[in-house]
Amino acid sequence: MTQVAEIVTFTLAPSVSDAEFVALSQASEAFVRSTPGFLHRQLSKGADGRWTDYVIWQDIETAQKVAASFPNQDFAPALMAAIAKGSEQMRHEEVHWQMKA
Repeated sequence: MTQVAEIVTFTLAPSVSDAEFVALSQASEAFVRSTPGFLHRQLSKGADGRWTDYVIWQDIETAQKVAASFPNQDFAPALMAAIAKGSEQMRHEEVHWQMKA
């Protein structure tokens, strides 16, 4: 099986602080962790103000299933409202190599 990286980039809505967004993202942790096939997740912010939510899934089927069900979760409306409309871009990529610490 080929692991898949789900990479979502976006900017925050003007009224949302970094700390508020991190807290909203953490509200999704139980859902993501409970999904069979979840391997790793990190959230980062670049100097240009764009954020990246980077999740590693066991395979593309899992990634697509979670992406489809994510908007239906209780935490999703608040999380999505914190993202500037039209700024989000999501893609799935096969992981070909990874280096561990």
